[in-house]
Amino acid sequence: MQRPMSRMFGPARRDVLKGMGALGLAGLAGLKPARAATRMNYMCWEGYDKASIIDPFEAANDVEVSVDLITDSPGGFAKLAAGAWRDFDVVSSDSPWIQRMGPADIAEFLDPAQFADVYGDFYEQFRAPFAPLEFDGKVTGLPTRWGWVGPTVNTEYDSLESWASYDNCFDPAYKDKICVLDWGDWPIMPMALHAGINPYEELDDAALNEIRLVLRALFKNTRAVVADLSVAQKGLMDGSFRTLIGGGTYCTSALRKDGMKHIRSIVPEPKNGLNQGIIWMEATGIVKDPSDPEKARALLRHLVSPEVAVELAWTEATCNLVPSAKAEALFSDEQKDVLQMDYMWEAWDKSQFHNVAPNIDQMLEIWQQELAAAN
Repeated sequence: MQRPMSRMFGPARRDVLKGMGALGLAGLAGLKPARAATRMNYMCWEGYDKASIIDPFEAANDVEVSVDLITDSPGGFAKLAAGAWRDFDVVSSDSPWIQRMGPADIAEFLDPAQFADVYGDFYEQFRAPFAPLEFDGKVTGLPTRWGWVGPTVNTEYDSLESWASYDNCFDPAYKDKICVLDWGDWPIMPMALHAGINPYEELDDAALNEIRLVLRALFKNTRAVVADLSVAQKGLMDGSFRTLIGGGTYCTSALRKDGMKHIRSIVPEPKNGLNQGIIWMEATGIVKDPSDPEKARALLRHLVSPEVAVELAWTEATCNLVPSAKAEALFSDEQKDVLQMDYMWEAWDKSQFHNVAPNIDQMLEIWQQELAAAN
């Protein structure tokens, strides 16, 4: 298969690393080294380090926040689990990895009663008890940003109705018009759902083989498998690609922010009894034994406050929804339009909630095997 734009750049933002053995590295003996209480170490995605977010917190709390940016959540988690948890106070990452800080024994569990007012500001869907951020009934963090994964469509070249299902990914009429994002498990999960398989459950060999077959068919109809978002966006804008598979609102928001409102991310209709969209979420947790627990909790509260949530939603690289219902009133009509707020609960109702799948290692291996064969 011809793929002139395949893997032109390094690993994508949300690549999922193989091997979950890092969990066993956590809980190592030893205490955190003493650090001045006026300094905090914060591990986070780009965007959480915006000056308009960090500077007011530093000034209000007489503290210096040292930021360590991560480029993929599993890598950040592996770093913490290997012992670097001793060097950090707070971490913002994809929600499955904040949840996994619990069994890894590197989370400072939160008392929901202390954050009752915060939960009260959230949309009902994110209020306690919130299973995606719990371990053994204990809270490992709070949600900070979210969105959905589904087909991304330029309506100047195609209709949203055409993507009410993933059928066009396999239609000969769309051959060489499909772009698949090489972003770890993100393009795999929708294809599994399309095949009638819930990838978030334990899978047997027959189900894994079905995933192999659906990926094989996808690659046969695909023009490009692309790791770099800017390359994928360019092809979507000029009509080279009719859709991007494995992305969603994370792909769409920056383009819509730049005025391209004809580009939207949607969620297909449920099929075979399974919702076809995927809800992704980022969260923030406090690392075990922070140097100053009170200031660590203060930073967490700061990040989920309505005013800061708006700043966090609207960054240079991407724009995303936030769990704060109170923040919605602070967004302009233009921002709400960019974020597709008119569609967000429809997308939610048609989607699965993302977690680390039990068979992710096998699915990633199948992905690489079929991609190599297609080349």
